[in-house]
Amino acid sequence: MTLRVAYDGEKARDDALPARAPGGRPYVELAGVAKTYRRHGRETQALAAVDLAIREGEFLAIVGPSGCGKSTLLRLVAGLHLATAGEVRVAGRIVDRPQTELGIVFQSPVLLDWRNALDNVLVQVELRGLDPRAYRDRAKKLLEQVGLKDFADRHPHELSGGMRQRVSIARALIHDAPLLLMDEPFGALDALTREQMRLDLEALWMASRKTVLFITHSVDEAVLLADRVVVMSPRPGRIERVFDVHMPRPRGLDARRSREFTDIAQAITDIFLARGVLHGAGPAPGGS
Repeated sequence: MTLRVAYDGEKARDDALPARAPGGRPYVELAGVAKTYRRHGRETQALAAVDLAIREGEFLAIVGPSGCGKSTLLRLVAGLHLATAGEVRVAGRIVDRPQTELGIVFQSPVLLDWRNALDNVLVQVELRGLDPRAYRDRAKKLLEQVGLKDFADRHPHELSGGMRQRVSIARALIHDAPLLLMDEPFGALDALTREQMRLDLEALWMASRKTVLFITHSVDEAVLLADRVVVMSPRPGRIERVFDVHMPRPRGLDARRSREFTDIAQAITDIFLARGVLHGAGPAPGGS
């Protein structure tokens, strides 16, 4: 269901529509996708009947409670897991094995301690059997774009958590794949670093216009970064609502003051309250 928040007296629409990209060619498509895990004779349904299309060049964020299948959905798109039912397509091709034409960034940046930042970025190139020397200039440029121009020769233990995650993002972009998957990439960072990383990621995306699937627990982060925000229900994960975000870019530090941001963030919060994912404090003392 897609919800468009209305302004200036316009009536808001809450039409029962499939979660489809608003125009443009779909690059990632999920149709009737379900995922059930079987362990030790027990079954856990992570996803149920998910229909979603992400258009080429779109930044799409998925937000939802822990355990709702957000990360499972990302892994299905990457081909790291296979759907129990339904179909996943990337660039028109059915996903039935791990995908190579994409970059992935996880919450914890997995860097090789014995390699400096530049050589960690080049790991992906080497894993593909390519000559890292041909990508060295690009790796340096990416480090510059993520704010690490002067840290290319530093090893992971010499970098902060935010810096290590920047290296991880540069590594995901080194082979210029058209699809970028990000699973809670800022979840382990402090608030200030997280905000700066959000600004930097938006700038990188605006320069490249890659298709991005971004998983987060943060409602604010989702609304500030995405073209559309998908809200998922508790397990088994289903698409609860899809919000179009029309705030102009870039969305700087003052974007939270906009009426659209406030309205969408509040609408998502209200969904979580209604679902029991969040629990309100109740009326103030003496209130009705």
